[in-house]
Amino acid sequence: EENGHPSKKLKSDADEEDTEDQNKKLPKRKIVLLMAYSGKGYHGMQRNVGSSQFKTIEDDLVCALVQSGCIPENHGEDMKKMSFQRCARTDKAAGQIVSLKVRLIDDILEKINNHLPSHIRILGLKRVTGGFNSKNKCDARTYSYMLPTFAFAHKDHEVQEELYRLDRETLERVNQLLGCYKGTHNFHNFTSQKGPRDPSAKRYIMEMYCGEPFVRENMEFAVIQVKGQSFMMHQIRKMIGLVIAIVKGYAAESIMERSWGEEKVDVPKAPGLGLVLEKVHFEKYNRRFGNDGLHEPLEWTEEEEKIAVFKEQHIYPTIINTEKEEKSMANWLKTLPIHDFNSSAVEVQTNNKNPK
Repeated sequence: EENGHPSKKLKSDADEEDTEDQNKKLPKRKIVLLMAYSGKGYHGMQRNVGSSQFKTIEDDLVCALVQSGCIPENHGEDMKKMSFQRCARTDKAAGQIVSLKVRLIDDILEKINNHLPSHIRILGLKRVTGGFNSKNKCDARTYSYMLPTFAFAHKDHEVQEELYRLDRETLERVNQLLGCYKGTHNFHNFTSQKGPRDPSAKRYIMEMYCGEPFVRENMEFAVIQVKGQSFMMHQIRKMIGLVIAIVKGYAAESIMERSWGEEKVDVPKAPGLGLVLEKVHFEKYNRRFGNDGLHEPLEWTEEEEKIAVFKEQHIYPTIINTEKEEKSMANWLKTLPIHDFNSSAVEVQTNNKNPK
């Protein structure tokens, strides 16, 4: 038996080397990967080569791509070599899309996932055109924002966070306000370092609504969905922050219209914890290449169940447990009175005459 072992080992080593050699000969093809991840403990999605103390989701992905034999080791160091592009930099995602060139090895998804931790999964893969870039070709993105519903309780009402339940009337008010964002508006007050005349501050929102509340771990939560062409830094968190400030009674509804005007408005930024990239849309690409006989449309209906399971197992528990431990929403709500929601002395006087 002892003599048998070395030869066995050598045989499997030789097989592995053969496979590696065969992989090296495979031509590289442009693909997209459908990724889901819950990035607690990471510093976002985007890789910072040379900065080892801040681990990102892409660090783990690149390691797995190298270890599974999909890309040569030097591509991991210089991501341009594999034409790598992500759609968004959010640190939680149910439907992130990255485009890159890989060797299409056998059982590729299984092999990549074997080298990834359970909170990062590759759920799908499709071949795309050679010039495809997931960031440029994406014509809309859908994000969700999960929050405890006590965030909508009026400031004048004492609430016990775990006992609070959102009533129908408040949910309707939240949805009426979220609906106001639809269309094109100037969102210069919803990001940093953009002036009111900057054309890039104009953004188009296709839909925004809050779904039915549900209870997890004795606390009620709700999920807001927003679909837009593209979003600026902090934009979604500020859009939600302003609605919370209005519903709680800290700001008048008129502040929304004012915030899209030229003046500077103090818009509060809701915590980042609940923000998740849900879905990336490639409608133009699908129309042009989706049915050309060579490429398939970038739609993931078959993967929807896997996405839902991943959210229930990894994303929602991360948000719920972190909220309960760190109280990010509860602590942020305490900062709302510090904001100045009145634009001018004249308006302050008017508001005092007509207390609402």
